[in-house]
Amino acid sequence: MKAIIYEEYGPPEVLQLRNVEAPKPADDDVLIRVRAAEATKADCELRGFRFSVKWFWLPLRIALGITKPRRAILGGYFAGEVAAVGTNVAQFSVGDKLFGTAGLHMGAYGEYVVLPATLAMAEKPRNMTFAQAAAVPLGGLNALHFMRLARLTAGEKILINGAGGSIGAHAVQIARSMGAEVTAVDKAAKEPMLRRLGVDNFVDYQREDFAQAGPQYDVVFDMVPTSSYRACISVLSPGGRYLCGNPRLSVMLRALLTNRFTDKSASFAFAKETREELEALRKMIEDGKIISIVDRELPMDQASKAHRLVETEERCGAIVLLIGT
Repeated sequence: MKAIIYEEYGPPEVLQLRNVEAPKPADDDVLIRVRAAEATKADCELRGFRFSVKWFWLPLRIALGITKPRRAILGGYFAGEVAAVGTNVAQFSVGDKLFGTAGLHMGAYGEYVVLPATLAMAEKPRNMTFAQAAAVPLGGLNALHFMRLARLTAGEKILINGAGGSIGAHAVQIARSMGAEVTAVDKAAKEPMLRRLGVDNFVDYQREDFAQAGPQYDVVFDMVPTSSYRACISVLSPGGRYLCGNPRLSVMLRALLTNRFTDKSASFAFAKETREELEALRKMIEDGKIISIVDRELPMDQASKAHRLVETEERCGAIVLLIGT
């Protein structure tokens, strides 16, 4: 099979398109014929082993390979078709069209990937292409997790810092579906996309500090790892909730103090990425509450370009690799 592999940590150019042996499913596994995979920031961070959040660097390096990657094929979020199932797998059948997450098993940058049947995989939304569906699980699963954690109710105000990213863009749509008033913070180039998704207010962080803009919010959802914790807390109304998707160690410690000594709450609980959440997303998509935002679709031999676009944020939406082309 064809696969995009990397045999050393480094810049996007370490990604190479090669022919490799196709995997075979064990009794509890599913063999997926991958049709599309999102090129994500996590893929880029793993490829270069450079992370915006530093505290988990050492355990991750030990787990994934100290001198070179143990798993040569990246790709954690995909859409495709079931090609074979293990003898113990009853929930999937050959020919099922799925979307989902490979987790740390990765491998979705290859034409075939073997995954445990217990992972978060579900029927592909009927109203999406494979490429559109592949762009949902990363942003959708994490956004749904945090919006549920926020306990949003109709009429509440939420500020989403980093709203133009995959997670932020899905959070905008989910928050809107919950009846919230949404203020998005990102660079000006992403305003048209975010307006199409239904944001009520937009703040260009390159021209304006959201902490000085005036309004207070019931919820702040922060996806920017370098943002000011003090600024995010300062714009919360009494009893407001702060949720951090990329917590630094200092943020995690300050969150404990906020919860203990103020009337506000702070959370950094990580998404579990469950099948139930993926099924909920599928229903929201088929009901027209969520759309996928794909900036462009690229063939496998342009994987290096895909990673450069993701790393430099020269995109308005997901970059999707068309696997097999």
